Amino acid sequence: MSVTGSMTNGSGTTTEERRALVVEDDEDIRALIELSLQSQGFAVTTVDNGLAGVETIRTLDPDLVTLDLGLPGIDGIETCRRMRELTDAYVIMITARDEEIDKLLGLETGADDFLAKPFSVRELKARVNVLFRRPRRLPVGEGRAPATGDPAATRPAPAAPAAPPSHEVLDHGPLRVDVDGRRAFRDDRELTLTRTEFDLLTELMRSPARVWSRESLLRSVWGTEWATDTHLVEVHMGNLRRKLGAGRLIHTVRGVGYRMEAL
Repeated sequence: MSVTGSMTNGSGTTTEERRALVVEDDEDIRALIELSLQSQGFAVTTVDNGLAGVETIRTLDPDLVTLDLGLPGIDGIETCRRMRELTDAYVIMITARDEEIDKLLGLETGADDFLAKPFSVRELKARVNVLFRRPRRLPVGEGRAPATGDPAATRPAPAAPAAPPSHEVLDHGPLRVDVDGRRAFRDDRELTLTRTEFDLLTELMRSPARVWSRESLLRSVWGTEWATDTHLVEVHMGNLRRKLGAGRLIHTVRGVGYRMEAL
């Protein structure tokens, strides 16, 4: 295993610095991604296999992960599945294969986007920028998920709190979404959603009577540059529905898209 950390802040201060983890076994591609992310202001840690990536997640608490699909040992799909139990970081899965099943499996395990080899630095930067236009996590103590080993990680999660007046809070039947706190609840039980699932639920609940087409959700959640693959919406929506549990809280409008179920 090879692990390296790179800082871009000359002052040595890391409080506000974004962190990225690169999981890639090809040395040249790993170096390319590292340099690209450093140029965007990330402190970059690199590893060359999935097991090392999962172990690094436990202490690094990154904002972004790039994850090769064809890793030695456990592959990118299994690595992503294990990572999702530990982090809500954005995950870009990188693959040399262009098979639909790979993308579907990756999305089902929590990847936010795909990038096919060979890719350009410009495309990687653009996709990272699109992801980070969404609301980001807050620092520890203000809602950011603590890394494993942080004493805060052992504290029991409270029931859905009464949000301060400045917070945007959305309610729909048994669902409550604290938009600013990035927390979602059903019947006061907190849901474990990926960033993309949370963003989809938020968009639907902001206009519960609106029928959202797949294309409009792509533009709103993923950004206009890459709003071309409606399968992204379908797979993430399927995952979201499973996590919401019994009852048709999200309704499919055949041939059009989705809306919240009328109550």
